[in-house]
Amino acid sequence: MKAFFNQLFDYNFYCNKKLIEECHKLEHVPDRTITLFSHILNAHHIWNARILDKEIEYGVFQIHPLKDWGEVHYENQRSSFEIITNADNFDARLDYENTKGRLFSNTITDMLFHIINHSTHHRGQISVDLRNNAIEPPMLDYTFYKR
Repeated sequence: MKAFFNQLFDYNFYCNKKLIEECHKLEHVPDRTITLFSHILNAHHIWNARILDKEIEYGVFQIHPLKDWGEVHYENQRSSFEIITNADNFDARLDYENTKGRLFSNTITDMLFHIINHSTHHRGQISVDLRNNAIEPPMLDYTFYKR
C-alpha cells in the first residue's frame, strides 16, 4: 500500500508542480483557476491535518497568491509522505469533524485516496478554465507522467 500511495502522491506532486510552473509563465492567471488551485491546496492541507491530528491552518476556500502556491504545495506533499511512511495500518479509521462541524469516520486509505481524486477533479476544472481563457493547459494525463 505504501508503494501505491507513494506513486500516486508523486504523480499528484508532478501535476500540481507543472500547473504552478505554467501559471507562473502567464501574464494573467484566470480568477477561477486561482480559486480552484487554492482550494486544491487547502483541501490537501486539511486532510493531512486531520490524519496527523494537527491544527488546520487554511480555510477550505482561502485564496493563496500564486507566489505562495509552490511552498504550500511542497508542505502538503511533505506531510502526505510523512503519513504514508509512518502508517502502520491504512485500514485504521480516524474520526474527524468536517468544516461544517459534523462528525465522520474514514480509513486512512479513504482519506489519502480522496486527496488524489479531489485534486484530479479540480485540475480538470482548471484545464477547462484555462481553455475557456484561450490558454492551453499542460498535459497532466497519467500516461504522460509515466513516459
